[in-house]
Amino acid sequence: MKDGIDVKLNMHLNPAAFNEETKTVAARVLKDAALHVLQVSNMRVPLQEGHLQNSGDTAVDHNDMRASISYSQPYAVAQHENLDWKHAPGREAKYLETALEEEAAAVKAMIAQQLKELFK
Repeated sequence: MKDGIDVKLNMHLNPAAFNEETKTVAARVLKDAALHVLQVSNMRVPLQEGHLQNSGDTAVDHNDMRASISYSQPYAVAQHENLDWKHAPGREAKYLETALEEEAAAVKAMIAQQLKELFK
């Protein structure tokens, strides 16, 4: 996070469902899912010079089994929340929230398929 301001969403798996051996793989699954949402969000993020888009990042907390997706430019929250600002075609406010909502089924399927493989 830069300058203490970011737009962030989280994905979470139940850590009790994994042992130490499977946690590493499950963390990779979460990372893949977060990267997918980030990629979709990057196609919508307001774009002028690319600084906001380039500040997008993902992180995985292996203990909590939580993946985070964030944008860390000082103006990320304002760009995300202000519905009155005009953007180029295909670019929009709520770029991260909308990406996660619209990709929720795909992300759940991605996670389920990869975890199914893990627990075969």
